[in-house]
Amino acid sequence: MTSAATDWRNISAGREIPTASYSDQPYVVKTDDAAWLCVMTTGAGREGQAGQHVVTLRSLDRGMSWSTPVPLEPANGPEASYAVLLKVDSGRVYAFYNHNTDNVRRVAADNPPYADGYCARVDSLGHYVFKYSDDHGRTWSTQRYDVPMREMEIDRNNADDGALKYFWNVGKPFIYAGAAFISLHKVGGFGEGFFTSSEGVLLRSEGLLAAEDPATVDWETLPEGDQGLRTPTDGGGTVAEEQSYSVLSDGSFYAVYRTIDGHPTCAYSRDQGRTWTEPQYQRFADGRIMKHPRAANFAWRCENGKFLYWFHHHGGRFVNRSNGYEDRNPVWLCAGEEVDGPGGRVIRWSQPEIVLYDDDPYVRMSYPDLLEDGGVLYLTETQKDKARAHEINAGFLHTLWGQFEACEVTEVGLVSQWEGSGPGQVPLGALPAFLGRDGERRDYGTKNLRAGMTIEVVVTLATLDAGQVLLDNRSNHGQGLTLQTTTRGTIEITLNDGRTENRWDCDAGLLVSGKRHHVGIVVDGGPRVISFVVDGALCDGGTDRQFGWGRFNGDLRDVNGAPQLAIGTGVRLLRVYDRALMTSEVIGNARGSA
Repeated sequence: MTSAATDWRNISAGREIPTASYSDQPYVVKTDDAAWLCVMTTGAGREGQAGQHVVTLRSLDRGMSWSTPVPLEPANGPEASYAVLLKVDSGRVYAFYNHNTDNVRRVAADNPPYADGYCARVDSLGHYVFKYSDDHGRTWSTQRYDVPMREMEIDRNNADDGALKYFWNVGKPFIYAGAAFISLHKVGGFGEGFFTSSEGVLLRSEGLLAAEDPATVDWETLPEGDQGLRTPTDGGGTVAEEQSYSVLSDGSFYAVYRTIDGHPTCAYSRDQGRTWTEPQYQRFADGRIMKHPRAANFAWRCENGKFLYWFHHHGGRFVNRSNGYEDRNPVWLCAGEEVDGPGGRVIRWSQPEIVLYDDDPYVRMSYPDLLEDGGVLYLTETQKDKARAHEINAGFLHTLWGQFEACEVTEVGLVSQWEGSGPGQVPLGALPAFLGRDGERRDYGTKNLRAGMTIEVVVTLATLDAGQVLLDNRSNHGQGLTLQTTTRGTIEITLNDGRTENRWDCDAGLLVSGKRHHVGIVVDGGPRVISFVVDGALCDGGTDRQFGWGRFNGDLRDVNGAPQLAIGTGVRLLRVYDRALMTSEVIGNARGSA
């Protein structure tokens, strides 16, 4: 899905949403006058610093341009943060956010890491409040309204014995069965990794949807009992936060949220949030547990009744359990569809595709939103410095949503194919260059061509001994590519342009001697990622490593070596593509090659 010149997945191709400097949670609703209304937390400093406040902006051209930001709270007032929007049938829009109404300047925290026993960051405590707009976000109510929350065990156990509530929210509100449901993440304390414990609740109101005077609205805190949504009891950590909710076709509520366990957690409610199934680590449809660091992971139900899920596809025990905030680049997207489960409908999740990335691997994009407008789907995201909106390529979505049924071999980009019994050889034309000279620059410097390639083999290996060469087009100087077995019992690809060498292998434990295997290796020059798909399963690192996918050097120019590609013993089928196939396409090829 990647051209040699441009890549819609690169976040720099998105439409910027202007802010002062810091930008967080660019969430969007479509108003009744057809505008996009975006709410965002912003400020002149960085996250958590004084001056942090909430603003809204309007766009009448799908994010191409934006109105002047309208502050819901002044920049020189107490911290106002982490807003979400809810539009009701009347057209009224509510904005819910944290507000440090009492202007608390510090809160008791663990020592260490806080040397004096106090945390001076105070944007995740105080009052949960809302304002409303009856003119599609052009202006907002002068009065601010508190949302009461029921005290629970996590509140009573905090350093203020519950007198001061610690909390924040990133989950979008939703409406079901005549009631509004607002997400909230309760916090138990501050220390290593900032929040030391957390859990999720819903704030429910029937009166809000038609209220003329919001001060008269009643609220209840769900679930029933003294605990919110937590991690699995069989080994889960103390952090269970940033719950994202979806309503299924049978009225079941689905929640997915982050942990510090290296895996996302999910649960279902069959009684509108009053009780929940035992939380479990989220799995792919094939039963494998998903991996994810301490980062936002959101699911959305789309107008076609299917789902999309944003996460980062790495984690496990290698993530620092007290932090784990890193590596939110690239972003991966799964497709979901409803199936029958015990007690009601559940979501089965496809294997993921890279949907967004930045060229700088240290740049982190997160806190997304999904908006559908005129049959087109858009993602918003932020790096905490710039917020952007991105149109999702329609062909990308079509292929992703079709993954469960894909069973044909794609011929788009197929430049070489061989079938037989190795050893042998096949002519190999020029493979795409990843870099080139930019003739439009005055210094004729580097141009990233964002090209890619895909190698597929069907192999049956008599043994898994290391050093078995399956493919090799290296020149006498070592330039080219090789595919060979390793001491880990895996298959490894090596890429060499005569200046730099790169290598990555599939997960351990997947290959069995004497068994037929389909192995796809995707070299994606957009995010510069190498991924392996073995027997239709995208590698995720298993229990041996945090990442199943690897990055290759940004200075790699190409892997064009000898004109003939040597094919080793055990290879039964070879396909070479001059583009990076989607995971879904490799899965379809695997089924079509069975």
